[in-house]
Amino acid sequence: MSFSCVTSIVVVVVEVVVVVVVVVVVVVVVVVVVVVVVVVGVVVVEVVEVVVAAAAAVVVEVVVVVVVVVVVVVVVVVVVVEVVVVVVVVVVVVVVVVVVEVVVIVAVVVVVVVVVVVVVVVVEVVVVVVVVVVVIVIVVVVVAVV
Repeated sequence: MSFSCVTSIVVVVVEVVVVVVVVVVVVVVVVVVVVVVVVVGVVVVEVVEVVVAAAAAVVVEVVVVVVVVVVVVVVVVVVVVEVVVVVVVVVVVVVVVVVVEVVVIVAVVVVVVVVVVVVVVVVEVVVVVVVVVVVIVIVVVVVAVV
């Protein structure tokens, strides 16, 4: 496996772990908020029913409806906020990962290009040295024979 392939696999695993952790946190927060809101709603309803009693049954029903509407609005707002947070976190993670991948790819390409250029220059120098040595040997042999 190449370095960039391993890097990409590690980055994808990190992305998946981050998304799973964020989703679990969102679910836990939503469940806790719903449980707290329901318990508070039940306590408020019981207190209102005991204090107001039967004479104010209509008022109690109106208060219960208002509490339920408020609870629904609060839950919706909490869910919307959590979704926005998840989207922002995922977008930031993806952008960071893409930037890291691009930097790694550019670095690998630069290293490969530098290595290829160095190898080509070394090969050219060796060829020139060999040609010069062969020419010198030929000249020495020709001079020696003549």
